[in-house]
This record gives sequence, C-alpha cells and structure tokens, in this order.
Amino acid sequence: MTIANRLRHYIDGKGIPYDTVAHHRTSTSRQAAIAAHVPGSIMAKSVVVHHELGYALAVVPSTHRIELGKLQDVMDKRLGLASEDEVVSLFDDCDIGAVPPIGAAYDVPVILDESLRDAADVYFEGGDHKTLVHVSGKDFRNLTTGARQARFSHRAF
Repeated sequence: MTIANRLRHYIDGKGIPYDTVAHHRTSTSRQAAIAAHVPGSIMAKSVVVHHELGYALAVVPSTHRIELGKLQDVMDKRLGLASEDEVVSLFDDCDIGAVPPIGAAYDVPVILDESLRDAADVYFEGGDHKTLVHVSGKDFRNLTTGARQARFSHRAF
C-alpha cells in the first residue's frame, strides 16, 4: 500500500500538491518521523476518539501526547479511544495505526492541536506504515479547513 485511495482522491480533488516519503515499516508516528528523517514536531499524528454522537479525529504532533481531559473539555463531550474495529470501519483503506489526519476524506470531524497551526511543512501517515505524505503548512490548513483548533496536548518527547 502507498497512499490510501480515499485520501489520494480527496487531496487530488482539491488540487493540492504533495510528495511522498518512503521509509522502513514502523509502528508509531514518532518512529515514522525518525525513519523518514522528519522533525517530529511537524509530523501529524491522528488519534480516533468516540463520543455519544460519533467519532472525531484528534491531531497532534508526533512529539506530543493528548490530554484527554482537556480534549473532553474543549469538545464538551465524554470521550474514549476508538477500538481497532471502529477504526477499521471508519478508515477501511488504511492500516491500523496509520490513519491520516485528513478527516474530511472519511467524513470524520477533526480537532487540530494548536501546536501544528503555524508549521511551514507537515508530514503525515498516508494510510500504511511505510509512506508519509508531505504538504506545505498552507496546504495542510486547506486540507483541514473546518477543523476545530485548540490546545489539548503536551510535549512528551
């Protein structure tokens, strides 16, 4: 697998230029950033959460950890981490743990941590554990138009 079909279709449909970075198979977004020689602070990590009305995609840099309590306060909802089965049903063309942060391609709302707001470039998993997608920060903001922005993570690495 390279870029997930729905993601590719969405990005191409918006006319956004991107390139890909191949790397050896990794298990986490932090490992992917290291393998691809990308600063972790501009590597967007996606975490699927569920609430009583559905799902959301919380997006933070790979160097950060989500503070679930803060995220619940921001969203004004009780949240939990989505199960693997739930993630597979939402992101059916992606590997588990390689969910791209472009929720609009999957009809999943996004909440974006403010720490990614001013990045000049952003990298993210393209749907598998061997390929990163690279876009300009401006194009990332275009791809996540409508995403709510808030501070709900802290630097962990």
